[in-house]
Amino acid sequence: MNRLVYLFSLGHFGVDWCQGAVPALLPYFIMQYDLSYREAATLIFANMMVASVIQPVFGYYADKVSKPWFVPLGPVLSGASLVWIGFSTSYASLFAAAMLCGLGSSLFHPEGALLVNRIAGGEKGRALGTFAVGGNAGFAIGPAAAGACAYWIGIEGLALFGAVNAAIAAGIFFCMPAALRIAAASEAAEKKRGAARRNDWTSFGKLSVIILARALGFTLCNTFIPLYWIHVLGADETAGSTALSILFTLGACLTYGGGLLADRFSMRTIIRGSFLVMIPAMFFLMNSTDLLTATLLLLPAAAAIFLPYSPIVVLGQTYLAKNAGFASGVTLGLTTTLGGLFAPIVGWAADLWGLQTALQILWIAGIAGFAAALSLPKDREE
Repeated sequence: MNRLVYLFSLGHFGVDWCQGAVPALLPYFIMQYDLSYREAATLIFANMMVASVIQPVFGYYADKVSKPWFVPLGPVLSGASLVWIGFSTSYASLFAAAMLCGLGSSLFHPEGALLVNRIAGGEKGRALGTFAVGGNAGFAIGPAAAGACAYWIGIEGLALFGAVNAAIAAGIFFCMPAALRIAAASEAAEKKRGAARRNDWTSFGKLSVIILARALGFTLCNTFIPLYWIHVLGADETAGSTALSILFTLGACLTYGGGLLADRFSMRTIIRGSFLVMIPAMFFLMNSTDLLTATLLLLPAAAAIFLPYSPIVVLGQTYLAKNAGFASGVTLGLTTTLGGLFAPIVGWAADLWGLQTALQILWIAGIAGFAAALSLPKDREE
């Protein structure tokens, strides 16, 4: 696997630690700006709407006229958004900064994933798994770093995000010519082999159901597991945060493992196995009332959410070979943010019927994802 993949993974970290930081700052915004819960949640909705909806648009644009400089620009804009938040004095300013953070994410993901695909050679699963680990690490570290800035250093300390991301972007910028040469050679070799690119929209439609099912698992766990630990399991706030840290730490390892396993056993096999695990894992987790049991169930839950991540991205690029940038935008963007659009609905259901009842949607999503996975066509390697 080309070593430049690790640099793009670092860029993925730079974008997603900013994405992870914004939700972690909501309590600070509520306290400092006297925001209502609705106003605070609207900031996240704005961020996720930009990241989710615009990302496929930039991916489609990348297929028409590739813009590799979007890859270093994404971390720069994401880092700048956190610096902006650190010096904001109004709700309108916070809202604009949250949208800028989503824009940085939208610019980076399609072009970044497309380049990783093209320089990966025959280890696409491993390469996309490595790329995805950077994003998962960002989601794990970003909230802690943002909290440290807001409550210990001072909110102006969010300038740290801008400084780190600027350094990452500089590294990507200077290595971009080498990556583009490798990508061009890979494309030339593919054309020489006579490999015809075509779009299989039927298979991609089936994959879209899987994308939605995984998005629900990722976002709803990220949003509600701390609350579940506190209000259902009777744990304190620290235990709730620890549970989320455990989930994402496991996720970073399992995402990489999912890529390796997919190269060995096929993408379709890993996706099917993951959703087959998701059904009982989420059922028992969301019906557990014992803290130790629930903590142990985080392992299969993490496997269900994170193992299929890179196989989904690779299959998306395979099914839409003529529009791999668009596929990257959909798979990378929507697998992590689409669930955010459903979180308010689940929250409304939790207000009506209780959190435990509302979260039964997770194992139902597992059933839907597994059914869709059964209908996927064979990988080329099978």
